[in-house]
Formats: sequence, structure tokens, C-alpha cells
Amino acid sequence: MRAGLVSGLIVVLLASLCSPASAQWKWRDAKGQTQYSDLPPPQGVAESNILSRPASAKPRSAASAAEAASAAMPAALPSAKTVDPELEEKLRKEQQAKADKAKLEDQKITAQKADSCSRARSQMHGLDEGFRIARINAKGEREVLDDKGRAEETRRVKAIIASDCK
Repeated sequence: MRAGLVSGLIVVLLASLCSPASAQWKWRDAKGQTQYSDLPPPQGVAESNILSRPASAKPRSAASAAEAASAAMPAALPSAKTVDPELEEKLRKEQQAKADKAKLEDQKITAQKADSCSRARSQMHGLDEGFRIARINAKGEREVLDDKGRAEETRRVKAIIASDCK
């Protein structure tokens, strides 16, 4: 007895879930083929070619039907008015998020270049003033730059200044 009641409730529940499928549009396109969709037909479809519509949908007014008949847009292309506003909003937010991310990345790169420029200018000032400059070599030993090393370091620092200090 109880199993029959449960299975009956399941059947009623499944039947109620199928009701959105009845909200279907049926129309004949420009080629004469019958089209089915859960979205309304494109604006170029004449009112007389709409074969069925959901119960909640209202027929187009005579003025809008005349506009649809005289529309220069081909019937196969969806009109801009049938685009889902929620989808448009979601796409707009995604594009804004991408733009914000790119802007943040550009700001990060700009800050890194400004830091690099500042360090290079400081290094160049030390080279120009004749300060002793030392490096740690591959063995971990400290070595002071000779004239050849200073010239190489000067070229390297000038290249950094040229690329990062704009």
C-alpha cells in the first residue's frame, strides 16, 4: 500500500516537471520548414507562420507584425531583441572582469618597471661617481670590478634604463 502511494507521488512529480516542455514555439520559416523552439521566432517571421505558442505568450500586435513582415533582416538570423538579458549581463560582467584583470596586470608591470628603473639609476649613479663596485662570483667570492667590468656593467645598466625608464 505504501509503495503504491510513493510510486504515485513520483509519477505526479515527474509529470509536473514536464510542464515546462509544453512552453514550446512552433513556426514555419522562410523555407517552409517547421521549426520548434523554447524561444520565440525571429522578428522576420510573419504572424500567420506562427503555428503554436505557449499559453503565456501574447500574439504580436498588428503594428509589430507589420514591422516584422517589412523587416530587412533575414528570417534565419535571430534579432537582437531575442537575446537573453541575463546572458548579456553575464557576458558584460565577464568582459569587465577580463578588462580589470588586464588593467591590474599592466599596473603590476608598470610598478616592476618603476622599481627596476629606480635601482638602475642608483646603480648608474654609483658607476658615474666612481664608487667601488663588487660582485659575488660563481665560487661565492667577492671581486671588485675592474675597468672592463665597469664598462660592461655601465652598458648593462644603460640598457635597463633605456627599456624601463620611459
